[in-house]
Amino acid sequence: MGRLFGTDGVRGIANEDLSPELAFKLGEAGASFLTPRGKKGKIVVGKDTRISCDLLESALISGICCSGADAMKVGVIPTPAIAFLTRFLGANAGVVISASHNPVEYNGIKFFDADGFKLSDEMEREIEALIKSGSKSRPKAAGIGTITQIDDAIEHYVNYAVNTIPGALEGFKIALDCANGSTHQTSPLILHELGARVLTFGASPNGLNINLNCGSTYPQYVQEIVRSHNVDLGLAYDGDGDRVIAVDETGDMIDGDFIMAICAIHLKKLGELPNNAVVTTIMTNMGFDLAMGGHGIKVIKTKVGDRYVLEEMLANKISLGGEQSGHIIFLDLNTTGDGVVTALQLMAVMRDTGKRLSELKKVMTRFPQVLLNVHVARKENLNKSERIKRAIKAAEGSFKRRGRVLVRASGTEPMVRVMVESEDEGEANSIAHEIAAVIEKELA
Repeated sequence: MGRLFGTDGVRGIANEDLSPELAFKLGEAGASFLTPRGKKGKIVVGKDTRISCDLLESALISGICCSGADAMKVGVIPTPAIAFLTRFLGANAGVVISASHNPVEYNGIKFFDADGFKLSDEMEREIEALIKSGSKSRPKAAGIGTITQIDDAIEHYVNYAVNTIPGALEGFKIALDCANGSTHQTSPLILHELGARVLTFGASPNGLNINLNCGSTYPQYVQEIVRSHNVDLGLAYDGDGDRVIAVDETGDMIDGDFIMAICAIHLKKLGELPNNAVVTTIMTNMGFDLAMGGHGIKVIKTKVGDRYVLEEMLANKISLGGEQSGHIIFLDLNTTGDGVVTALQLMAVMRDTGKRLSELKKVMTRFPQVLLNVHVARKENLNKSERIKRAIKAAEGSFKRRGRVLVRASGTEPMVRVMVESEDEGEANSIAHEIAAVIEKELA
């Protein structure tokens, strides 16, 4: 068995890579590891709207109960709500069944510790070691875990989210795309509670339509809605609600880089940006770096993955960090990326400044960026190919003005991501396709 955990939990094709047998083992080993020795643990379990979630939930909870821990079922709910509920309910851990922005055939399992933080690489390795070592002695009779349904989980999360901003959002008219995922109940409730008018789309999950031509990975859907309706902004979440992409009133996309830039500059003006710094990943647009430099804000870069962003935030006592994808962490409010909370923070800036989103986005000028996803058979050989290395080096030396190349293997799918930035969009597009062609041949 190879390494189970990727950049964001265990993920794969449901009922194939991520089988019910594996879900059982993850439930048993995860609960055993995250529960103090000699105590009966409590594990919060949530899921998104995929058809495979019921199958995997049953197996996962069986493993949890087999370990001697009790499972607290909260049903379909955003991933960040699991981080919150784990703390709120005083559980030993939380676990969510979701493949986030990935297509419906995928699913995933990711854990949170008692404080609502995703597990470190070392903790994940220890859970893997428990799985590989095989079953230990299992509890009997009263030692076996039980299942409790938490019927008011959504209510608790809605109350929490509403209170992450002071005041209301009366007067806002919002086009909302819930990606047919786990925000389809919570997000409309939260926005209505704050007094906003909401046009809700992508809120009819059927088990198969999560992220399908909608959500944060397909912003064209909400862009079309914004352009055909008189609204102040559009919001598009991903399938599990830890990401959000915004759209201004003209229909232009506002990705995570713009959202972070807007919020960071506003927080600095208020004196509420600790150490005058933010944490981003290597994928962040060069325009973001220039915008932050112009306002005296330091940018710390990490490799791709919100866990690594969080690690740097904790190490440097920084409260704001995130990714271009819209996965943004407001550490003073939650321990993980929360699309709903991020959207509320953005709208609070609009409300407090009296500016429309099209005006606020002018704090940053985006460098043309081309991102290609190259499907490959052997992504693990990416760093072994001398031909690919030469192609990247040649590209880096060919820029006429400022530019950069970033090539990395996906942590969750069989593909290599090629990102090229340049002040010249045509140049970025040409270089990206040249590198992608080499990768496609080398890793077929």
